[in-house]
Order: sequence, then structure tokens, then C-alpha cells
Amino acid sequence: MRFANRVVAVTGGAKGIGEGCARVFCKEGGSVAILDLDDVAGRKLAEELSTLGPGRAMCQFCDVRHPDQILHAIEQTVREFGRLDCLINNAGWHPPALSIEQTTLELLEDQLRLNYTSGFLASQAAVPHLRKTQGTIVNISSMTAILGQQHSTAYAASKAAQLGFTKSLAIELGPDNVRVNAILPSHVDTPLLQAWAKTLPDPAAGLRNAAAVQALGRMAHIEEIGRVALFLATDDSSFITGQSLQVDGGASLDY
Repeated sequence: MRFANRVVAVTGGAKGIGEGCARVFCKEGGSVAILDLDDVAGRKLAEELSTLGPGRAMCQFCDVRHPDQILHAIEQTVREFGRLDCLINNAGWHPPALSIEQTTLELLEDQLRLNYTSGFLASQAAVPHLRKTQGTIVNISSMTAILGQQHSTAYAASKAAQLGFTKSLAIELGPDNVRVNAILPSHVDTPLLQAWAKTLPDPAAGLRNAAAVQALGRMAHIEEIGRVALFLATDDSSFITGQSLQVDGGASLDY
């Protein structure tokens, strides 16, 4: 029970990597707040996790593009569970494969707002509570932040912004014993990745390549990323802050 009697809020927690985090933290005895635009899927997951235990879960509707909704969701989490020990900034979206000429200003700004600004605002709302518990922030970035990706300039830039934010906030909150780290996954088998593959000329080949690029020859499972988040949220990583942990199955080794 590595997270017993502690509370985590996961943005975009209803599906994909966020779901993997919610499942892992609940299995370890934690109270999990799922903050998601899809509150139907979120409530279904929360009910399942609370039934399975040993932790418990709740879902709070939240469109992370709106600051007032983020603040309300964080405050509601604290009201429901009495504290906050970890914030996982996971909410995000990968647009279709687009050249720079095809990428509109509106799409770029939406990517930054959803993938980066939302994490900034959620952290801003969570920090007063995390100072009380000497908690942690885990930002879910991407290997594209450091390696780039074909036809993904807006997405890669939004994920790279998270890395600078992680380092700067770690310095700021270090004296309060609040640690801030980022996870950089490569390809994870999520509904988002499946949807992105469908925008490619050959979706089946895209999925095969997504698996083959890792030295391990497969994509990650959502709970594998969740277990890394758990490591960063517990005392097992008590002297790690401001770091960007590459969880890529060896994808960058032959780059």
C-alpha cells in the first residue's frame, strides 16, 4: 500500500495514460480524483476502481482549457478527500499528422492551452495544498519533446514546454519539499494513439511501426506509465526533482 491515506488528482484520468495512473494509485490504496471532460467514462472508471479497492475514486467533470473549472475540480478534490498529495498533469491531445503549412494558428494555440497551459493552471491551483502535504507534481510529457516527430510541430512544442516548466517549478518549490518531475513516454497503447494512427495513409503500418520503434519491440501498457508515476509520487524517489524521466522502451537508443 505505497499510497495509502494519500490523495492524487489526475487530469484526463478517464482513459489512456490517465486511466493507467488511476488504476495503479487505487491499487496502492490511494484516493483518486479523476478530472475529465468525459465524465461518463470517468464515473464508470471511478465506480469500478472503488469497487475493486483497496483505494477509492471519484470523478469530477473538468475541461482543463478553462481555469475556473480546473480550480473548482482541485478544490472539490480537497473537499471530498481532505487533502492533496499528488497532481498528475496528464490531460492532452495529439492532433492528426499535419505539415506546418496545414497547422493553423487556432490548432497551435489549442495544443498549447490543452497540453501545457492546463498543467500550469492545475499546478497553480494545487500548490497551496501540496505545500501542506509536501507532495508531488508529475507532468506527463512525451519523447517528442526531445526527439521531435514528423508532422507534429504543434504537439512536440507543447510537450517541450512542459519540460522547462517542470525544471523551473522544481526550483521554486524545492524549499517547500514539493517535488516536480516529468515522464516522457514513447508509444503507449491508448485510444489516443489508435485515433492518431487512423489519420495516417496506412494505419496498420503506422501501428506496427509504433511498436517496432521501441527496442523492446512493443508499445507500453497504460499501467506501466502509471507505475512510473507512482514511483515519482512516493518516497522511493525522495531525492529526485526537476527531472524528465524517459520511459521509452529503448526507442531513443538507436536514434
